[in-house]
This record gives sequence, C-alpha cells and structure tokens, in this order.
Amino acid sequence: MSRRSARPGSAGGPRTATRPLPPRARRIIRLNNGFQLLFNLLWWMPVFYAYQRQAGLSDGQIFGIQSIYYVAFCLFEIPTGLVADRIGARNCLRAGAVVMTAANLAPVLAPTYTGFLVHFLAIAAGRSLTSGAASAYLYDSLRAQGADEHYLKAEGQARAWGLGAKVLCWPLVGPLMDLAHGAPYVLSAVSAGGSLLCALVLPGQAPSPHAAGPRRRTAALHDAAAALRTVRATPWLALVMVQGVAVFTLSRICQVNLFQPVLLDHGIGESSHGAILAAMTVAEAVASARPQWLTSRLRPAAWVTLLSLAMAGTLAGLALGGPWTAIALLCLFAAVCGFVYPLQRKLVNDAIPHGAPRATLLSVESIVDRAVCALAAVAAGAYLAAGHLNALLWHSALLTGVLLAVWHLALRHSARSRAHNHPPVALPAAPARDHTHHPQEAAAPTVAH
Repeated sequence: MSRRSARPGSAGGPRTATRPLPPRARRIIRLNNGFQLLFNLLWWMPVFYAYQRQAGLSDGQIFGIQSIYYVAFCLFEIPTGLVADRIGARNCLRAGAVVMTAANLAPVLAPTYTGFLVHFLAIAAGRSLTSGAASAYLYDSLRAQGADEHYLKAEGQARAWGLGAKVLCWPLVGPLMDLAHGAPYVLSAVSAGGSLLCALVLPGQAPSPHAAGPRRRTAALHDAAAALRTVRATPWLALVMVQGVAVFTLSRICQVNLFQPVLLDHGIGESSHGAILAAMTVAEAVASARPQWLTSRLRPAAWVTLLSLAMAGTLAGLALGGPWTAIALLCLFAAVCGFVYPLQRKLVNDAIPHGAPRATLLSVESIVDRAVCALAAVAAGAYLAAGHLNALLWHSALLTGVLLAVWHLALRHSARSRAHNHPPVALPAAPARDHTHHPQEAAAPTVAH
C-alpha cells in the first residue's frame, strides 16, 4: 500500500474513493456480510419470553437468567480480547460460531431452567468472542489488501444486510413455531452453523505483531489504569458515560426484556411478535441512519436529554391505551433509540481527551452498561412476578426523569467547580481569535472537559 493511500485524510479523496476493490478484498467483504448476517440472526428473539413461560419458567427465573447473562457478558468481555490476540481474529470468529451453534440447541435439548441458563451463558460467550474480533479481522484484512478506505462502507453493508434479514425472517417465527415448537431455536442453530462455514473459508491473515505475552498484558493493564485516571480527571466524560448507561438500560430493558410481556399483557399473541419486532427494527434502522434530521439548534447533550425523556414518556404511555397504541408506542420507542444512539456515541467520543485509550474507555462504558442492565433485569423480574407490569413502566419513567434531573445538577456543579478552579484570564488577541476555529473549546463552560 502506498504512503499516499495510507494517509489519514486520504480516505475521502476522489482517488481512494474510486479505486476498485481487489478480488480478495471483495471476497472478504462478501464472507463478512454472510458471517454477520447468519451469526446475529436469532430467530427466537421475538418469542423467547413466551417460549420460556410455556416451558414452565416463572418471571423471576426468566429475568434472573437475563441478569446472569448481562453479568456474564461483562466478565467474558475482559479476557476475549487477549484470546483474539493469542489465537488470531479469524480463529476467534470460528470459536464464537461453534459456541453460538451449540448455544442455540440447548433449549431444544433441555427446555428447563438449567437448559436456558446454559443457553444464555453460551450466547454471552459466543458474542463476546466475536464482538471485537469481527471488526478487527475486517479492518486488518482490508488494510492488508490496500482497501482500508472501504472499511466503513463494508461495516455499514454488513449491518444493513443483517437488519434486512431480521425484518424478513422475524414475521415468520410465529407461524413456524405453530408448526414445530422448537423451530426458532433450531433455525438459529442452523444460521449459526452457516456463519461457521463463512468463518472457515475466510482468507488467512499475517501473524499479528502484537501477540499476547508479558508485554501485551502489561500494555493492557497500563491502558486500563490510564482509562480510570482519565474518567476521574475528566468530569464531563464521566457524566456523558452515566447518561449513556441510562439510555442503553432503557432501550435494552424495553426492547428485549419487556417487549413480549407488554404485548402479551395487551392480548397480542406470540404469532404476531415477530412482525411487530420487525417493524420496530425498521423504525430504529431508519432513525439511526438519519440523525441529521434533528435540528442543529441544540447541542447533542440537550438532544440526548430530550430523547431520553421521550423514551421515558413512551414507557409510561405503554401502560395506557389498547393493543394498537402499544404497537405504535413500541415503534416510536425504537425510532427514538435510533436517533439517540449516534448522538450519544458522538458525545462520548468527543469527551475523550486526545491521547487517552479510546477503545479501553469505550469497553469500560460497555461493561458498566451491562452491569446496570443486570440489576435492572432483576428488578423487572420482581415486578412481573408480582403482576405489576404497569407499575414497572411508570416507575421506570419516573426514575428516568429523576436521574436526568440529578445529571443536570451534577453537570451544573461540575461547570461551577471548573469556573472556580480555573477562573477566566485575559487572553492575548491572537489566542482569543483562535476560539473561532475551535467551537467545542469555546463552549467549555457548558460542556466541561
């Protein structure tokens, strides 16, 4: 690869944008699309709550398993990066596909509490094995072929294919389940097996120069310590991370854990759950691809706050009205999630200081997200076991409003502390004019770093 093509600013230039893909790079992209589509095609997603209820599990057991799943995901995220460095990203993808195939068969072979617990633990292990390895393999492989400027488009392509497959397949889950009760899990296992075939024929890579060893482990510990120091020294980063945890928990608990209980409570049978989840997926995909529809008059932090309040209001609204109202509100909730995710990602990335371990900080946020979801899942299970679904929705909305108020008080306190510790000083004319070229720095009293 030439020095010109490797220059960071060259990816958007006309020369690199029009350079055709080498055949090997095109093959890598096609196989990555197939792997991502099949690995993440979980046919059982729209009906897993009803399936476990029919198997005799209580709400407490179902949501207890979800809590254990989130905790396990946190724990598995820590060592799998080192595993990928040691055995290679391609082998990590193969291992994840094997684990996912076995995981999807567990509920069919053992439709018991133990079987479902093993299922979700294995799902957490399989997903953590591939979560970073898939992107790392695609990026490194395209870069080795001199086609790294196609990486972003390839990632977006894979996501688009995966969402399209879910929209087409999920409406079929209810009728298929009527024909064969275990069909959603068998089809998920078949899909995971197909992802294993894609991983097996992926082209090999050159050995990584950063093999896992004493140096690599020392570097990982150094990055972890640096990430914690950065969070402690950057109040604004800590605050936007907390806001992100609230957004992730709300979206995850509603769209995954409460989606089926809400529909069942409104008398909507599981045969329709796949079609409704497909409609929600379309709403979220369209919104997540169009964050520019939001006006630029408000800062991203203000938009995230307003959208979080909209999510809370939608949750409260699910306790009112009839079945069609519930379906409309669930689709609205999904669309709001689609808008808020890119804004929240931008907030966190903008808040990370230059030179800080960005990937480690994002992993820390992800681990905290799932740890809070584990606690929320336990609470949701307790509410549902007591038959208080509407109370759960109302209390979640109220708690969100209270937490956002506390967040803004903390933000204001952080800005005041910064102003007290670093009072404004008279600046020479040239540096003062320089703020016109750095609008984010000029806004520091409001978005304190």
